[in-house]
Amino acid sequence: MSKELSDLQLLHELEPVVEKQINRHLTMRKDWNPHDYVPWSDGKNYYALGGQDWDPEQSPLSEVARMAMLTNLLTEDNLPSYHREIAMNFSMDGPWGFWVNRWTAEENRHGIALRDYLVVTRSIDPVELEELRMEQVTRGFSPGQNEQLEGDADLFAESLFDSVIYVTFQELATRVSHRNTGKACNDPVADQLLGRISADENLHMIFYRDVTAAGLEICPNQAMRSLHKVLTNFKMPGYTIPDFRRKAVVIATGGIYDPRIHLDDIVMPVLKKWRIFERDDFTGEAAGMQEDLYRHVEELKDACEKFEIAKERRLERVRQVAEKRAKKNLLVSSSAS
Repeated sequence: MSKELSDLQLLHELEPVVEKQINRHLTMRKDWNPHDYVPWSDGKNYYALGGQDWDPEQSPLSEVARMAMLTNLLTEDNLPSYHREIAMNFSMDGPWGFWVNRWTAEENRHGIALRDYLVVTRSIDPVELEELRMEQVTRGFSPGQNEQLEGDADLFAESLFDSVIYVTFQELATRVSHRNTGKACNDPVADQLLGRISADENLHMIFYRDVTAAGLEICPNQAMRSLHKVLTNFKMPGYTIPDFRRKAVVIATGGIYDPRIHLDDIVMPVLKKWRIFERDDFTGEAAGMQEDLYRHVEELKDACEKFEIAKERRLERVRQVAEKRAKKNLLVSSSAS
């Protein structure tokens, strides 16, 4: 029968694994400086210093790239809440505490670099950005805030497994989102910057993924309960951003992060790495959850198909509107001449 451990016992059991993963991370990571990825020569003063305030015409980014950059940055801005979450669940002692602080220091570079790039290149309204940052960080973040769980607070009572499993998927999702956003910006500087950030996120994901893998060996049933809870209720940390649903639709339609990407590039690679559907060490309720996760994957596949149909319809409507506008402009031009 699979043993059950308290979080304190699990922290102790996994401590050697965490230390090993930290050493691996420190040999693989590449230090970089945010200021090296910002085209400072493109910058100029804003109104407060005698310059010109932002105008939408100044942005070199498409709507999709601008929306993705905004969402990515606001997600990174909530770092204080993320730090609090993992500090509460991982503890600040020994290797766990070292990782919490190291991870936070590395993550902090992302928001610095993204904000400097966007403000210097005038790619986004800095006033709107600051207003949204204030609202977003004031709201904070916890995986347990998931709106699907309202009225059932005990369902997402966070544990060590809840946290480490959630951040495994979240870090991989963020890596993919940043990487695709860089390509959408159509700017080599932005592409390099977001590529650098994506590399950080990938190493962070490897750390959490491999710690979870060790946890699955120690307490498979306990880990499965958390995996089932996290994956069937998963939301990106940016879901607390104001007007997130509309932003998510634009981002998904633009191919930055959509249901197919979520399934094929995030969910399945992690489940395969952990051999979730091959393992035979789940028993009782956890074995039932293993079967339920398989059904969940099938539901995600159905959601992908439905989204792709809806996406094509939306793009067709956009094309039709563009054609009508072009015809109208042509008629106006002809009349004027």
